[in-house]
Amino acid sequence: MAASAVIGAATLTMPAGGRAFAGEHANAKAEDHSAVPSRQIAIVIDDFGNSMKGTEQMLELPVHLTAAVMPFLPTTKQDAEAAHAKGHDVIVHLPMEPVRGNANWLGPNAILTSLPDDEIRRRVEAAIADVPYAIGMNNHMGSKATVDERVMRIVLQVCKEKGLFFLDSRTAWRSVVPKVAKELQVPLIRNDVFLDDVYTAHHVSHQLTVLKEHLAKQDSCVVIGHVGPPGLITYGALKSAIPQLRKDASFVGLTELLPLPSGVSVHYRQ
Repeated sequence: MAASAVIGAATLTMPAGGRAFAGEHANAKAEDHSAVPSRQIAIVIDDFGNSMKGTEQMLELPVHLTAAVMPFLPTTKQDAEAAHAKGHDVIVHLPMEPVRGNANWLGPNAILTSLPDDEIRRRVEAAIADVPYAIGMNNHMGSKATVDERVMRIVLQVCKEKGLFFLDSRTAWRSVVPKVAKELQVPLIRNDVFLDDVYTAHHVSHQLTVLKEHLAKQDSCVVIGHVGPPGLITYGALKSAIPQLRKDASFVGLTELLPLPSGVSVHYRQ
């Protein structure tokens, strides 16, 4: 019989006997859970891999975070290795087709809805192989691809085969990711708050308030920020907010929020 596990806003279905996963470096920067409340914040920083503004600063934040690294870019391997060395989780930030947006923002080998099945599979497998230490995946853009069931079934099937979980960044409210992930029994978690979808200090500050409001209602919150144009703004806001947030919650990697189905393992690639 299948059992349901609720993680913040995410609901997972897993076989009975499912276990919580703690990554190889899961406790490298984890908080002292005996000294803080049980609420948890998972910070995900997108767009590593291209020497973007704020890269070094984000990796120096004094908390455990998850680095979402784009494949096939000049500093893909360097950024993934640096994040891993500092004890952060690493996931593949897979470029996926949006409804609108500049095609140049996607990067090489993006997942497009016009591609045939075998080419989608090839690109997903290549992306996973290109990001060292990746233990999960999330979508870069993808408002068109994540509502396409054919596309997401291939993407998530590869994740299942490789032992990766999927973080739905929720760039599309009609995302089919929860439905397909449940059918395929791929471990899934979903984003709760975008910190810097508007590139201003005022907006990031407001979104940190949204984070606090979410934690008043839920035990955990997944938040996504970015390196690049808002990188230093987001870094500064997080650095200032962390001491206060630590009074109410601990900072964790995504793996500390994510139960995996029994028999599924997460693979570290050297």
